[in-house]
Amino acid sequence: MKGLVIKNTGSWYTVRTDDGRDIESKIKGNFRLKDIRTTNPVAVGDQVEIDINAEGTAFITKIEERKNYIIRRASNLSKQSHIIAANLDQAMLIVTVNYPITTTIFIDRFLATAEAYRVPVKLVFNKIDRYRGEDQAMLDALIHLYTTIGYPCSKLCAREEVGLDELKAELKDKITLLSGHSGVGKSTIINKLIPGVNLRTGDISEYHNKGMHTTTFSEMIPLPEGGYLIDTPGIKGFGTIEMEGAEIAHYFPEIFHFSHDCKFNNCSHRHEPGCAVLKALEEQFISESRYKSYLSILEDKQESKYREEY
Repeated sequence: MKGLVIKNTGSWYTVRTDDGRDIESKIKGNFRLKDIRTTNPVAVGDQVEIDINAEGTAFITKIEERKNYIIRRASNLSKQSHIIAANLDQAMLIVTVNYPITTTIFIDRFLATAEAYRVPVKLVFNKIDRYRGEDQAMLDALIHLYTTIGYPCSKLCAREEVGLDELKAELKDKITLLSGHSGVGKSTIINKLIPGVNLRTGDISEYHNKGMHTTTFSEMIPLPEGGYLIDTPGIKGFGTIEMEGAEIAHYFPEIFHFSHDCKFNNCSHRHEPGCAVLKALEEQFISESRYKSYLSILEDKQESKYREEY
């Protein structure tokens, strides 16, 4: 029997069958996907085949080929990966300029991974009611930066439902991953979009200016107007995986654009003579923050690690 994985609690997966039943399922045997060592061979959003047993639970026996997925390194210094979600129409990265801070390196690592797996991304800047002075200036600068590159951006105050109708229209009939740090407001957004779902919302640690985890597993939540939201645990760091050094520039659209004019085909865009990317950086056609993010992913490949604050 075929079905859709709508929930992952770690050891069990909830599979919604084609005839509308929700069956608690486990993995049968050892799944290996393209030799990726992954903490979760089955992900929310996967289309699977199951064998239902006499107890009413099931074994997952096959995973259908994925059209795309979002993947990250599972933990610091780990060579294992964690697939966040599969078969997405789009991803929305919820960003807060403050309360808590979302760094540009974190944003860029997420965007580069989405580019690598052909997942369209929109940046949603939440908590706009809280920004004044430097925070407001940073918000304006980030929106200008990312819209110039080609990533759609929108402003949202989920608590007061400012910008919520526009967001709702973009989610209709699509499978959308909601991602971001803990504390950026994912649960509040979902509670506003889907009355009655009542996800627990968390506080921000005043000492660390970081969110507390409220979601502990990934889940697909049906939208009243059609489509699904995939709610995931807040991500602290975003370690990239499965990217070869020479490919990384391809996942930064503006760097890739200028790289065609580099003197050498294998230019790393760090020190080579005749590098069009370094020239564009000097002339401010490429932002320093984006270039820094590019270098940080290159360092991942050399050191096989990432730093938690990313």
